[in-house]
Amino acid sequence: MELNKISYLNNGLKIPDLPQVVEYKKETKRKVTFLIVVLVAIILLGTVVVTIGPLEISVKEAYQAIGNKMFPRLIEAPEDLVANAVWLVRIPRFLAGVLIGCCLAISGAVMQPVLRNPMASPFTLGVSSGAGFGATLTIIVGWSIGKGTWLVVGNAFIFSMATSIVILMQSKQKSMTPTTMILTGVAISYFFSAATSLLQYFGEAMATQGVVFWLMGSLAKGTWDTLKFIFPVFLVCVPYLTYKARDLNLIGTGDDTATALGVNVKRTRISLMIIASFLTSAVICFTGTIGFVGLVAPHITRIIIGSDNRFVIPASGLLGGFMLAFSDTIAMNIISPVILPVGIMTSFIGVPIFVYLIRRMKGGGY
Repeated sequence: MELNKISYLNNGLKIPDLPQVVEYKKETKRKVTFLIVVLVAIILLGTVVVTIGPLEISVKEAYQAIGNKMFPRLIEAPEDLVANAVWLVRIPRFLAGVLIGCCLAISGAVMQPVLRNPMASPFTLGVSSGAGFGATLTIIVGWSIGKGTWLVVGNAFIFSMATSIVILMQSKQKSMTPTTMILTGVAISYFFSAATSLLQYFGEAMATQGVVFWLMGSLAKGTWDTLKFIFPVFLVCVPYLTYKARDLNLIGTGDDTATALGVNVKRTRISLMIIASFLTSAVICFTGTIGFVGLVAPHITRIIIGSDNRFVIPASGLLGGFMLAFSDTIAMNIISPVILPVGIMTSFIGVPIFVYLIRRMKGGGY
């Protein structure tokens, strides 16, 4: 058999791929195509976002403002109002939406296989509730560890990370399983929700209104300064999470199997939870509660391209970024000049799509 194979190769002929290899290449091509399609969709959305908004700006003026920033000697500057609206509001807000949606979706895509629970997300684990309590504490009571514009942001970040630390400390118990970690997160979420409601009950009307708006989620803080904080966090956390995708695939087969294949399951689970929680905390302290993207974007991705985390993590990130940026675009323009909270729009837009995909699933799983 081997002699025939060698002779076949020496004659310059190519051995046909096995059916399994053909199928693998086909699946890989489909996954890469999905990545490219979502990336192109984000770019196309960005080209549209800069031209629409509560302030009426023509397409020519919008791109004139961008061109003047890039090539000031070649392109004449538009009016200051137009330039500021495009360069200081629309572009950074769109980029922040893409980046924040990407971070939330990747965090959810990592937490779900780590905890082997399809309901796992930054929202269900109580991270968002902790951030909400921290923000409420500042808005109503006035207590904060930050200063200036970082009053609410600093408190939200600290309490969201505190929630993650409590869950991770509990995970070191020998009897702690992924299921009990989820239950611990749910319990903490209820605790912080109750504490937030208590503060609202005794708070003044204006302060309570500010809390309600924060809890709905918004990209109002999507500025260049926000991007300067989030982007380095993204560059540090996401490559590590992507690098660990192979270990995530092995953990998905079961702890015993993963251990037999050389994965330190406990250490990997804790490290991934720490990084994913930090990534989540770094973004929701600016946006408020946006719970839908981190939960559903990974599921939609798995339904379309399968469960290989080497593709699911980057694809979920791109899809989450598109979902949040698209939802924010609709929120800003659907009843202009009123800007709706983006957290409301993500649910209105995403839930019907998600339910439709679930109904089309075969075999009851993904």
